[in-house]
Amino acid sequence: MLKGKKILIAVSGSIAAYKTTYLVRALKKLQAEVKVIMTSSACDFIGPLTLSTVSGNPVHSKFYNSDSGEWTNHVDLGLWSDLMVVVPASANTISKMANGICDNLLVATYLSAKCPVWFAPAMDLDMYKHPSTLINIQKLKDFGNVCIESPSGELASGLIGEGRVEEPDVISEKIKQFFLLEQDFSGKSVLITAGPTFEAIDPVRFIGNHSSGKMGIVIADEFASRGANVTLICGPSTLRHKNESITRVNIVSAQDMFLAVDKLRDTFDVAVMAAAVADYTPADFFIEKVKKKEGDLKVKLKRTTDIIKSLGESKKPHQVLIGFAMETQNEIENAKKKVIVKNADIIVLNSLKDKGAGFKTDTNKVTFVYPNNKLKEFELKSKPDVARDIVNAVKDLLNND
Repeated sequence: MLKGKKILIAVSGSIAAYKTTYLVRALKKLQAEVKVIMTSSACDFIGPLTLSTVSGNPVHSKFYNSDSGEWTNHVDLGLWSDLMVVVPASANTISKMANGICDNLLVATYLSAKCPVWFAPAMDLDMYKHPSTLINIQKLKDFGNVCIESPSGELASGLIGEGRVEEPDVISEKIKQFFLLEQDFSGKSVLITAGPTFEAIDPVRFIGNHSSGKMGIVIADEFASRGANVTLICGPSTLRHKNESITRVNIVSAQDMFLAVDKLRDTFDVAVMAAAVADYTPADFFIEKVKKKEGDLKVKLKRTTDIIKSLGESKKPHQVLIGFAMETQNEIENAKKKVIVKNADIIVLNSLKDKGAGFKTDTNKVTFVYPNNKLKEFELKSKPDVARDIVNAVKDLLNND
């Protein structure tokens, strides 16, 4: 079932560490290749020999083995993995991961990992509910890591509540479903736009907006992680995508973006227009820097090409087109008009009036608006979680066809 999949299990110090034996065994039965790393504290709860035996691989807990003289290459471990699962993830380890405190092999490997990372919290109730722990868990979610939520039950202290690590059979099933899901866009070509556009006034100044590109980039990563061939056309942004398979085309202006998109209009299966493209651009470009003078400077603006409308006009029956709408008033009415005018399959609506939504945030609150007036509203989520909702909605559209 998981033959050829490489899973790195990272064990931190918790009484629940013994459960990783059953998880590793379950993954081996699914024919996965499993390697284990441990913190020194985890070794106090369960012996490395046990996990080495059930995994069939040496267990690593230190950067340097003084007996053999060998160095453990945490970078290689991170690159080797198709999935890294930190289980159990103690409050201490979660804090170190969230804040980049790289004082052990587990965190060093986490910071080097290019694969998806999951973590399963395990601690007592009061520790789990402490504001610092909740903030650190949310940080990891905002980084795009997946939290295997703690179920409620009896804890080692005797208290009843949240903080138990999820059971090994549940985690192994989640891993199995993840790898089955991973290929649901295999063979599909996906076009994503992200970020702002900068419209030049002169060699120094431009008209732009506050978009960071974060939403479009995490959408690109989500599609790529599920097997799609992704082309990301991105305006000026310092943010990087995580998945190395993504083809990135960096542009500056709205016209640059239109030309890059236009080359691919006949080749995509899915297009998600998440960029904040300027609606207007200076009609005239000043070759030299405009010097400051007395009085006002008037800059005449002209309309840019409506990229999503252009795609909608040439959209083929098999193609899915997703647009975005950032609104400040009459949000639903404007989005309903936009989904029809642009010939889109969904408009992802977000409002600047919603706290935690909009530019440069780590979260977003969206509503999917469909051409048949159907609405699907979501609560405030991390942007990777919003990306997952968007990709799942696209999957439903493709399946309905």
